[in-house]
Amino acid sequence: MLRRLASFLVIAWALGFVWFAAIPPQPIGAGRSDAAIVLTGGDGRIQRALAVLGKGWVDKILVAGVDSEVRPREFAAEYEVSARTMARCVALDQVSVDTRTNAREAALWIAANKVRSVRLITSDWHMRRAAWELAKAAPDVEIARDAVRTKPSFRILFIEYHKLIARRIAHVLGY
Repeated sequence: MLRRLASFLVIAWALGFVWFAAIPPQPIGAGRSDAAIVLTGGDGRIQRALAVLGKGWVDKILVAGVDSEVRPREFAAEYEVSARTMARCVALDQVSVDTRTNAREAALWIAANKVRSVRLITSDWHMRRAAWELAKAAPDVEIARDAVRTKPSFRILFIEYHKLIARRIAHVLGY
């Protein structure tokens, strides 16, 4: 009995990993959301959020996980954002330090700004866990998953798959 259970778990783990690695979330095209939440930490994420803002698909963006030493003026210069756009449309979260706190801070910002729908922007390999965390932190918000395509290494996929499993288990256990 124990051997069968162990075999089942190994097969389920392996099939889950194949699904996770072989079928990553994809970018989405045109579509309207109240705001975009972009998680820092990967190439192309912030550029994607600014492009979405520029196309009018969202009215504002929250950049979650910005280093506490980065000033809005520096951010604007780095990403060529006008002062007007920064003042009206771009908010920087400099409190969060990981995916879980990104979601928590984003939920606070969502509530403060009365946002009902968001476009979540992060790397394809990170999207599943990020969307899950955001859905837990802001359950009443519609989340459109807008993944930035990457070419992650096996190592990144392996680690991220296990982080996703660990967070779901921790949630079930009440953490």
